[in-house]
Amino acid sequence: MASEKLKALDVQRAPPGLHPDGNGLYLQVAPGGSRSWLYRYSLHGKEHRIGLGSASAIPLKRARELAAEARRLRAEKIDPLLHRREQRSAKLVEQARTITFKQCAETYIAAHEAGWRNPKHRQQWRNTLETYVYPVVGNLPVQDIDTPLVLKVLEPIWQDKTDTASRIRGRIEIILDWAKFREYRSGDNPARWRGHLQLALARPEKIAPHQHHAALPYAVIGELMADLRGRDSTSARCLEFLVLTAARTGEVIGATWDEIDLAAKVWTVPANRMKSNREHRAPLSDRAITILRDMQSRRENDFVFPGRSGGLSNMSLLAMLRTAGRSVTAHGFRSTFRDWAAEQTNFPREVAEQALAHVIGDEVEAAYRRGDLFEKRRRLMQAWAEFCGRPRSPGAKVLNLNSQHISA
Repeated sequence: MASEKLKALDVQRAPPGLHPDGNGLYLQVAPGGSRSWLYRYSLHGKEHRIGLGSASAIPLKRARELAAEARRLRAEKIDPLLHRREQRSAKLVEQARTITFKQCAETYIAAHEAGWRNPKHRQQWRNTLETYVYPVVGNLPVQDIDTPLVLKVLEPIWQDKTDTASRIRGRIEIILDWAKFREYRSGDNPARWRGHLQLALARPEKIAPHQHHAALPYAVIGELMADLRGRDSTSARCLEFLVLTAARTGEVIGATWDEIDLAAKVWTVPANRMKSNREHRAPLSDRAITILRDMQSRRENDFVFPGRSGGLSNMSLLAMLRTAGRSVTAHGFRSTFRDWAAEQTNFPREVAEQALAHVIGDEVEAAYRRGDLFEKRRRLMQAWAEFCGRPRSPGAKVLNLNSQHISA
């Protein structure tokens, strides 16, 4: 009888659209006709409502059980609405922590690859993970990745593919650090090297000592350049231009005509094509200009040195070197130039370093050195071109430009 009176009182107090069942449980009927259950209660003088689900999915008996649970919490001085929010948050956190290593890796790559200017670098990240990492731990929750699993990835390739394995270890470490930052895992990083994996794996440099790019001694650079000048091919012109400018391979094969100012004898490489992400102005020697005019006369597209798919490829330059009988790399000519500048000229170190587009000194020095030593570099590159244009005869000594007191 008392419950009937309370229900009648609820009916009188119920806002429009709410139909009480009693003890705080209501059927809510929306203007469009949809119906749902909710529980009403007051806390600190304010009314609160908790939705209990659609009436079409939740039968009355279940709705009364949910309302009873809410009343029990109120009796224990627990806010039912806050309790529900905390439960949902805990569930979301738990779901987030079941994210797999592969999901973390792909999310990390998507967030960072825009900053990786080298397409080859981006592809290597994906290829190495897909080939060596995902088959072992890709579908495992990232929070479960431990040292034995990391070693299971690395140990099979550590001896035979040391460089690749070392890069993979670093990539796993980065991804796990990112996952910890996003609170998908906790604890130490099982892929870290210092004080951890170095105890289980041999040092990479002990297994596969670092190999510098094979470089041609500057004493015989003139012989190669004479050989290249005698060949009528785009690869030969491109390789000769690369040597004369001491530029990186990617910068040369990616050069476009809008970067070249023949009148000013300047090649301006935009920042997005430079390793340092800074624009670089390269002065062009007389021979470099001759090469460019030759290429301009047979221009095929926007690339200075055209190839089958736009610009020339790395392999084309390597093939040209092999044809010329040289077991060196194109990148190694930067070392050839640097050795020549240091040992055969009076040009200051910073001029040669700037010619290679290296960062000079620390941030303080860079702040005061605003210029790019362009005119000094122009004289240096012209001297280099002249040296490259003199094939050494058998038994001849290398001309030491220091003896000529060339002014820097």
